Amino acid sequence: MRIDRLELFLCRLPLVHFFETSFGRTYDRSFVLARMEGDGHEGWGEAIAEGHPYYSGETTETVWHIVTSFLAPLVVGREFAHPREVFPAMTRVRTHNMAKALLEMTAWDLYARTRGEPLSAVLGGTRPRIQSGVSIGIQDSLDQLVDKVARERDAGYQRIKIKIKPGWDVDAVERVRARFGDIPLMVDANAAYRLEDGAHLARLDPFDLMMIEQPLDYDDVMDHAELQKAIVTPICLDESIHTVRIARDAIAAKACRIINIKPGRVGGHQQSIELHDLCAAHDIPVWHGGMLESGIGRAHNIHLASLPNFRLPGDIAASKRYYLPDLIEPGIEVAPDGTIAVPTGPGIGVNVVRERIEQVTERHVAIDARELAR
Repeated sequence: MRIDRLELFLCRLPLVHFFETSFGRTYDRSFVLARMEGDGHEGWGEAIAEGHPYYSGETTETVWHIVTSFLAPLVVGREFAHPREVFPAMTRVRTHNMAKALLEMTAWDLYARTRGEPLSAVLGGTRPRIQSGVSIGIQDSLDQLVDKVARERDAGYQRIKIKIKPGWDVDAVERVRARFGDIPLMVDANAAYRLEDGAHLARLDPFDLMMIEQPLDYDDVMDHAELQKAIVTPICLDESIHTVRIARDAIAAKACRIINIKPGRVGGHQQSIELHDLCAAHDIPVWHGGMLESGIGRAHNIHLASLPNFRLPGDIAASKRYYLPDLIEPGIEVAPDGTIAVPTGPGIGVNVVRERIEQVTERHVAIDARELAR
């Protein structure tokens, strides 16, 4: 597989509904798309970095800078026997996993298309359909929250996740439980609490939650280990898990019982596979997180989530829940049983609509192997 050309698109799409976490409220989403050419085929990928540095230190602007100035020269114009070689080719650049994942995941799509196989097949996926859950942001009122949960349950989603923060946690969970009984329910704090809040977080234990996701600092492992000793609810780590090595340390420290895998956070598909396998070896279930991706990034997520240790419903929902229209056609749909079909076409298996990308593109650049060779 030779990478002859790389294009980047900085895009912005309005959200169907606002989405609020402990970081704040957002009404639209900016993201960087990549398109690769090689061997007569193309591949597509999407960076999960946002326009702000609240979830991660990486942003759309840092991704653009790091890819164009440092990473593109390491991969464009090169021959790779397999896309698993792409991430090691970029290791001289420290951190910046979201920027690296953009290129690595795009290369996987290109590779799968050159072979005429669905991405799931070359990743090692085993499921024809994946379980779909949904993430519900902080609302303006508890009544609004309950109404939102009711709509998502009616849509068939197998698991409900609600965002929490200090002042919007126990009462919100209590209200949802009172209205919907024993539905599969989890909460996500996005690092909004401190270890001193352990007694307060323990008040969530009676509600039989599947997990509490990332309650403490984004770069913490050991405080999570202390908190897990103090509460019954399983802790799931998200932001803390940047590498397979950190995941190994977290598992050894008993800092979590579940891990959220986002390929963009850990550097791409190969690092996600290694993280998946590590967790499977320690009987730690994983699930696939989401970052309000367009259909391009969402399609990548579906293929990865077909691997066997993705035992819990992920944050991979229907396109229409976020963007109308999406950048792919047809959009991703959730069946009445709360599952999504893994696309069977070559690569990510969805049709990318170039006209829609052009309409929402704010910046574009093309990097050609011939130009880099000069």
